[in-house]
Amino acid sequence: MITRLAIEGYRSIRSLVVDLAPLTVVTGANGSGKSSLYRALRLLADCGDGRIVGSLAELGGLDAVRWAGPERGTRRGQPTEGTVRSGPVSLRLGVATDELGYAIDLGLPVALQSAFDRDPEIKQEHVFAGADPRPAGVLVERRRGLARTRTDAGWVDLAAGLHPWASVLDELAGHQEAAELAGARRMLRGWRLHDALRTDLTAPARQPQVATRASRLDDDGANLAAVLQTAVELGWDRELSRAIEDAFPGSALHLPVVDGRMTVALAQPGMLRPLTAPELSDGTLQYLLLTAAMLSAEKPSLIVLNEPERSLHADLLPALAERIRSAAASTQVIVVTHHPRLAEELGGLRIELEKQSGETVVAGREGPLDQPGWHWPSR
Repeated sequence: MITRLAIEGYRSIRSLVVDLAPLTVVTGANGSGKSSLYRALRLLADCGDGRIVGSLAELGGLDAVRWAGPERGTRRGQPTEGTVRSGPVSLRLGVATDELGYAIDLGLPVALQSAFDRDPEIKQEHVFAGADPRPAGVLVERRRGLARTRTDAGWVDLAAGLHPWASVLDELAGHQEAAELAGARRMLRGWRLHDALRTDLTAPARQPQVATRASRLDDDGANLAAVLQTAVELGWDRELSRAIEDAFPGSALHLPVVDGRMTVALAQPGMLRPLTAPELSDGTLQYLLLTAAMLSAEKPSLIVLNEPERSLHADLLPALAERIRSAAASTQVIVVTHHPRLAEELGGLRIELEKQSGETVVAGREGPLDQPGWHWPSR
């Protein structure tokens, strides 16, 4: 379970450290920074897949996403004033579990004469034991092109001349001297983030798909029917039936297969035939997609849902909350929502974000010293 998340220098987040629980609900007004926190988690997941540099380039490079305010925080209630930067541009992301953590520091490239000028450089990476990357707990460190690991006999070099766009999690994950790298990569690759589940008229989930077992929901929800059928054949038919009954009393889910292709349909009281996928409302389809994410055969270490209440009628929120709470019994779940009723229904640990002088902070904190400890390694 992820116990601590740290973000520095990203969009409206100058410096934020939060502790997480098995079920964490992130709330706040529009513009408070909820989406920034979600996107930072997505970037961390990209680290596990070796896509962090490319993902930032697609967003416009580091200049497009970095903290735009002053280097030092302002006092509460004072307006933000522009200042000339004295320190290096830096985007830092980190997570910690009870056993292992990972932190990355990205900056602007030294050589700007390149066609790939939107690519940031990986300045540092650290894999560590404990709640944050203190020097004593660092197991593997990478500083620019040099990577080394701590052994009983002291530090041992793993590689030199690493490319500034290549992560040690990708390049050295199989190194026999640093098994912790494989553990950190496995942790990040075990996350599932959902915020782009399409429900429009041309959504992939409305189209027949090849009937083949599916252990996890695709990012666009295309394999919805296959994920639900896989769950049924693995013995979770009662959980699925309960999810349908809670949301649509008296209804029954159908997963017809025609010519090797399958889709979803919903039989409802008073209807002479089941409604097919193209006929389902956006809210109904959204609920089925989220149910599939919670019931997938592959149980991720972390599920992150960004505004799952989208398109849902208020009457469906209790059923959705029940699905999320049930999933949180075996999988850590983070829900980012601006809907107060869903937040109340979910319970769990509540983190409310707000803006102070343009900076995203946790509501109720008195200042930087009132947040969990985190020690970023100096460059």
